[in-house]
Formats: sequence, C-alpha cells, structure tokens
Amino acid sequence: MELKVRLQLSFLFFLEFFIWGAWFVTMGTFLSQEFSSSGGELAMAYETQSIGAIIAPFFIGLVADRYFAAQKILGMLHLIGAGLLFIVSNAENFSSFYPYIFIYMLFFMPTLALANSVAFHQMDDPSKQFASIRVLGSVGWVLAGLTIGYMAWEGAQTLKYTFYMASSASAILGVYSFSLPNTPPKLGSKRKISIHEILGLDALAMLKDRGFLSFFIASILICIPLAFYYQHANQFLNEVGMEAAASKMILGQISEVLFLLLLPIFIKRYGIKKCSCNWNLSLGYSLFIICFWRCWIANMDANFWNYTSWCMLRFLFCIWTNLYRL
Repeated sequence: MELKVRLQLSFLFFLEFFIWGAWFVTMGTFLSQEFSSSGGELAMAYETQSIGAIIAPFFIGLVADRYFAAQKILGMLHLIGAGLLFIVSNAENFSSFYPYIFIYMLFFMPTLALANSVAFHQMDDPSKQFASIRVLGSVGWVLAGLTIGYMAWEGAQTLKYTFYMASSASAILGVYSFSLPNTPPKLGSKRKISIHEILGLDALAMLKDRGFLSFFIASILICIPLAFYYQHANQFLNEVGMEAAASKMILGQISEVLFLLLLPIFIKRYGIKKCSCNWNLSLGYSLFIICFWRCWIANMDANFWNYTSWCMLRFLFCIWTNLYRL
C-alpha cells in the first residue's frame, strides 16, 4: 500500500471516531444537565445507536453495494450528519432533541461499514495492515475526550458544544471523503438480490459452527453491561465529583490503542489460530466480570486511581476478547 493511501485512510478513521467520541460519551450527562431527562429518555437516546446498527446492513446491501462508490456515499452521509448534529445542539427540550439524534444515527451507523469497505478495498493484506490504520480511530476518540476535559464543558454544563464540535468534524469528513481512493460498488445494479441476502439470513448458516455460535451468544450477553456503561458512566462520574470525567474515560480507548499496536506482534509470534482459541474468549469475559466487581467493592467515587485500576482490567479484557475475534 502506498504511503499516501495509508495516510488518507488513517485520517479517515481518525475523523470517523473523533465524531462519534465527541458527543456519544457525554450525551447522558448533557441530557441530564440540559433537559433534566429521565432514565427512560436517556435509554431512548442511546438505543438509537442499536437501531441504526440494525438498519445499516440493509442500507449497505440495497444501496451502497449496488449503485454508488462507497466513498461518495460516505461523504454524503457525513454532510447530512453535520447538519443534523448542528440542529441537535440547538434543541430546547428532549422532544426536539430525540427525533434528530435518531435520524442522525440512521445516517451515521452505515458510515462505519463504509469506512471499513473503503479501507479493505485498498489493502493487499488486511490482517496485517488494518490494525495500524484503524488505531487512528481510537486516537481520534481519545482526542475528543481530552478536548472535552480540557475545555471543562462538563463542569460548566456547556456540553452542547460537543455537538458543535462533532458537527464541524462531520462536515470536514464529508468533504474529505470525496478525495478518498475510489471504491466502486461490489455488486452490479442489474444483479438480483434475494430476500435472504437482504435480511442476512445466509449468515445464519455460520451458527452451525460451534465456535462461532459461542462467540455470537457471548457477544450478545457482553453488550448488555456495555450498554449500561456507555449510557451512565460519564453521568455517574460527574455526579460523584470527578473533574473532567470525559478525559479520564479515554483510558479505555488507550487500552484499545495498545491492543491494536500489539496485534501484529501477537499474530506473528503465536499465529492466528492460537490467538483466537476459545480460552481467550473465556478469559477475556472473566476479566470483564472482575472489572465491574472492582467498581462495586471500591464504591467507585471521584478517586482517579479507582477508575484507573478498572481501566487496566478493561485493557486485559480488550486483548483477550479481540484475539478471539480474529
């Protein structure tokens, strides 16, 4: 892969995850501070991500893979998203906030798959090249958290600026996407797609594999506590008095950065089969249980080191579970 293409793709992932990290982590705190939203309203706002993720494959299969180059759709979605985020930042109540954040997530979630599609199309060996490029996405998320903490938007209760920041970054990425290497449609517009392909039912055959079935079930179960974490962690840390909580929470993404940098070393030293064995999954999820147990017994307060020890355990969880996903 040429250096120019590598830099282009790295900046793509940097902006992609900077946009997401700029508002998603602190949205619960924003809603509670700005609108005094109830727990049910916070749940409604965060479930838009899941709904968007469910709908995204249909959009990719019916439109992106058949009619348009991936980078052009990516650009259009982010430009529309920039406008939606700007509207969201000026919402006066939850009723005017929710519809736009819901629509935004319907547009944003497909961009994750589109960004991967653009990247994989340019790679000769994704298993070796993707990690070093994708790591810039985690760096973007980290920088977004550091910016929020440095600007003290949480303490000043001015988290609406996070949406302005995300809107600006989305506009930049929207324009930038049109300069990315061409990624033509994978499927011809004349090719007929069966209802099984549209609904993804063909993928259900993979569940016959015992290892994949175990991973599938475990992934669903682990997403339950993760949903609570993303929805309430920042709000909780702010309520117990932790200053610049968003900039502390990036420790989780720093663990992801370290893993992505270590990934090629693990594969080279141990091989992909050993790295992805079942015991890695079991050990990783066991560490995740210990993470939350650590929070419970420590009565997690504003103490920075309590949270740091939690993130160190999360780092180990990240290593072992992602090795299995290989």
